Amino acid sequence: MRVIGGRCRGMRLQPVPGTTTRPTADRVKESLFNILAPWVADARVLDLFAGTGALGIEALSRGAREAVFVERDAQALRVLRANLRHTKLEELAEIRAGDVARELLRLGSQGRAFDLVFLDPPYRQGLVPPTLASLAANGLVAPGGWIVVEHDGREEMPEQAANLARVRTVRYGDTALTFFRPGDDHTAPDDTPAAASPTDPQETGGHEGGR
Repeated sequence: MRVIGGRCRGMRLQPVPGTTTRPTADRVKESLFNILAPWVADARVLDLFAGTGALGIEALSRGAREAVFVERDAQALRVLRANLRHTKLEELAEIRAGDVARELLRLGSQGRAFDLVFLDPPYRQGLVPPTLASLAANGLVAPGGWIVVEHDGREEMPEQAANLARVRTVRYGDTALTFFRPGDDHTAPDDTPAAASPTDPQETGGHEGGR
């Protein structure tokens, strides 16, 4: 597992030992950040169920302004802190050790808002709909922002969660990424030239199921 692009490109990240945490595959991460390339620079990032921190670290490496990581598992938190030290990105990071639902309430009470939200909960535990609802209720997604959910390809994603609308799903084998946007901006992200290749994963539009 490594950083794919930006100032930390090629740096290896520690995994969380055991099987309780499932890291995002490098090829999935590379395709995701090709898609999000126009929105990463200077973005405020929220990485939920952060695990190793790979997604937030990738965003910081590519020029995001700051990243908030939310994780409650003690072993994952140790790895997350080690990865931030290794990449020398600690000054741009804020770690919140605790339950995602509780931390979203706290962030909302502080008036925080984010341009990119990564949501990668344990698969098939029904955590996506309530987390989306909490993001919306607490005003945590900035106008024009993106939420990206990594999930099992067989898991159905909601078309709408409060003011958040599903706009795109991209599949990578058994894994899928589903993109949500707030308000009236339901435009799906375009692939950059780097992402457009004969080996691109299968894509479905906003009215298809989740991953």
